[in-house]
This record gives sequence, structure tokens and C-alpha cells, in this order.
Amino acid sequence: VQLQASGGGLVQAGGSLKLSCEASGRTFSSYGMGWFRQAPGKEREFVAHISWAIRTTYYADSVKGRFTISRDNAKKMVYLQMDSLKPEDTAVYYCAADSRPYYSGSSYYTSRYDYWGQGTEVTVSS
Repeated sequence: VQLQASGGGLVQAGGSLKLSCEASGRTFSSYGMGWFRQAPGKEREFVAHISWAIRTTYYADSVKGRFTISRDNAKKMVYLQMDSLKPEDTAVYYCAADSRPYYSGSSYYTSRYDYWGQGTEVTVSS
């Protein structure tokens, strides 16, 4: 699986952005998908996860109620709708694929994921 993230940019606090992640590979629909982010000087952290078919979603507490993860298996796309953005959301955002299709406690950790996209930068100005 190869992943290509896009949609980042500069936005004012309170604004919205929608990130996209395009996947290649025949087995995409059977993968759990996650979004992570990494701010300057910080470790990469979990943002959201969506399971392969049931589309159960999980979010980090810091983004719950503001971000929405979704997927379109037919188009091999995963999205992250980000609303009510805050300056602390500034980071490089990465999509990742997990060959295990369902969420588990370890889905919070980068080591869970088998494939990573190149990242797209999001900057939120105050």
C-alpha cells in the first residue's frame, strides 16, 4: 500500500481544512486507517482511526468533536475534516495504514501501522 496525503495549508484559528489520503493497492479496503500528526520538536501523536468496513471511528481527546475521519473504499480515499482549528493543531499530518482492520488499544501507537504517507503540513494562525 502506498499513501499520498494532501490538503494541508495555512488557515486562521476557527477555520476548517479537509485533508485527503489517497491509497494504492488492491487490499486497501481491508486496512484500518489512521491519521497522526507531528508538531515541531514533538513526537508523532495519534489523531484518529477508522476501521475498514464498519467504519467505527476513534479520536484523540484533543480533537474529539472538532475532527471527523471518513473513508471511501471505492475511491481508496481517507479524509480528515478539521473544524474549529486551533493554533495547537499546527503540525505535519500523516495518514497511515494498518493491515489489521479493526481498532485496538495499540492503534494509538505509530508502531501499529505498516504503511505511512509523506505528510501534509497544517499551520493554524492565531
